Amino acid sequence: MRRIGAHVSISGGLDKAVERIVQMGGNCLQVFSSSPRSWTGTPLVRGKVSDIRPIFIHAKYLINLGSPQPELVEKSIQSLKFDLRVAELIGAEGVIVHLGSHLGRGFSSIQEQLVKSIKAILQDSPAGVELIIENSAGQKGKICSQLSEISLLLRTIDDSRLGWCYDTCHGWGAGISFGKDLENTLQQFDLVKSLVCLHINDSKGVLGGGLDRHENLGEGKLGLKELGKFVNYPAFRALPLIIEAPGFDGNGPDKKNLEILKSLCV
Repeated sequence: MRRIGAHVSISGGLDKAVERIVQMGGNCLQVFSSSPRSWTGTPLVRGKVSDIRPIFIHAKYLINLGSPQPELVEKSIQSLKFDLRVAELIGAEGVIVHLGSHLGRGFSSIQEQLVKSIKAILQDSPAGVELIIENSAGQKGKICSQLSEISLLLRTIDDSRLGWCYDTCHGWGAGISFGKDLENTLQQFDLVKSLVCLHINDSKGVLGGGLDRHENLGEGKLGLKELGKFVNYPAFRALPLIIEAPGFDGNGPDKKNLEILKSLCV
């Protein structure tokens, strides 16, 4: 059985989040550990997760391990350590994170800083959870829009607890087309075995437009044909699929998006 789920609200706690995904027809889950736009928050506690697995925590939007400001880098490190500890407490697979922006300085200028920061996070985090780098959408300065950057970090750090997540909307924005045989591209960068999960989102933007704006499945410029090719790549069939679409009612991922995704999986 394929694991298909969505990012849902933690309002009311983890138990309520599980109820929401079950009502949507999902069997895996992504949540924030607390408010994504505040450095502080009350951690989740383990709830009744039944057959909902895997669970992922998405890190805060404030994270920037590529910042020139040491205090922001340190806050980002501490926030990720916190989320990884929460992940262990609730039995989550790991924490998915956008690494931030180099602010136009170039990836090579912050590469050493990123490696040092990620190593420090992993060294002081529970052994049973993963730190999962998510690709970005090609916006100016955003780290890991290029698969080569993800590959370099994984190879340099060389830790089994470090993996990555591919977001279809972000890849599309960064100019990656599934029609150009994404699997071969991933093989070229030795990225297939370290891929932990997939974010399945349509896109409001055009291919290579650098726009990070998710759209409901089938309503964006990416489209169901391209998404269908992607979710049915043989190498991806065992990976959990997470939707982060705005929802057909505008209230976030919903049952209709999940049903569309299920219909694409053959």
